[in-house]
Amino acid sequence: MRNHSVREAVWQSLIALAVFLMVGVVMVTAVNNAAAGGEAEELKTAERSLERAAVLCYVAEGCYPMTYEYLKDHYGVRIDEEKFAVDYRIFASNVMPDITVLRRDE
Repeated sequence: MRNHSVREAVWQSLIALAVFLMVGVVMVTAVNNAAAGGEAEELKTAERSLERAAVLCYVAEGCYPMTYEYLKDHYGVRIDEEKFAVDYRIFASNVMPDITVLRRDE
């Protein structure tokens, strides 16, 4: 009889440990997913900021800026260049430039 209660206590402890570990894994996964979503949102925000500045330049000057540096110098756009790389490609002064913001490898 006593042997049976010891086994039962061991199984209950193992089940509690397994549940605890599963909850821990779920929490770590949720935190990682939230961080990844935040990084993606940060990229989108930086890209939208550059696009808005390019449109503002077009409205004010009648043409899109020829370079990313022009946007920085004249329209106050600030992107963390240690964290992000900006790919700014312009086809013509009256065509919206192709602006892509990429995360730099750390």
